[in-house]
Order: sequence, then structure tokens, then C-alpha cells
Amino acid sequence: MSNYEHTIIARQDTSVSQIKQIKEKYSDFIVKNKGDIVQTQDWGLMNLSYLIKKNKKGNYIHFKIKCDGTLIKDLEKNEKLDKNLLRFLTVKVKKFDLKTNYFSKDEKINEK
Repeated sequence: MSNYEHTIIARQDTSVSQIKQIKEKYSDFIVKNKGDIVQTQDWGLMNLSYLIKKNKKGNYIHFKIKCDGTLIKDLEKNEKLDKNLLRFLTVKVKKFDLKTNYFSKDEKINEK
């Protein structure tokens, strides 16, 4: 089993309940296909670098997953068909950073 970080960007007009459903849908898919979710982070609504399907912002959901490569292929195949998603990205990593949440609303980073 390999370590993967998987990020989903949902449309900006998705409601909180829809985001929760998306998170549950893909979490269940991963677990049913013998994957292990190490951590899930909801990064919230953030600006996109450029317009994607006429959207300026997107709701980001980030998963840290331990699974086989075939599960990632099946997961991405399902996400291509989902109309609520703008983009997704999967990156294979050697080790998870479970301590840092880079997009947390609670933490204030002051660099002076």
C-alpha cells in the first residue's frame, strides 16, 4: 500500500450539506475498496488562480489515503463524472505530515 494525498475542488455554489455528502461519498468509496483514510481536511472556500468552468472560487477537500494505485484510478474515474467537482489532484508521498494544517482558519501566521 502506498501513501497518497488527494485534493478535490468542488464548485463555489455547493452548500455545506452538499460538501458533507461529497466528503462522505468519496470516503465510503475509499473504505469499500480496501483503502485507509488517515486524515480528512476541509480547507473551505478559496480563490482559484484562474477561472475553471466559470468559477472564481472553489471548496477544497483534502484526503490523506493509504491504498493501492488501482483504487486511485477508480476514484478519479468516478470524480470525472461528478458534476459538482471542478478539479482533483492525487500526489503520491513517502510520508504524511499529519501535524500541519496549512489552510486552517484558526491558525494565524504572522511573519514579521
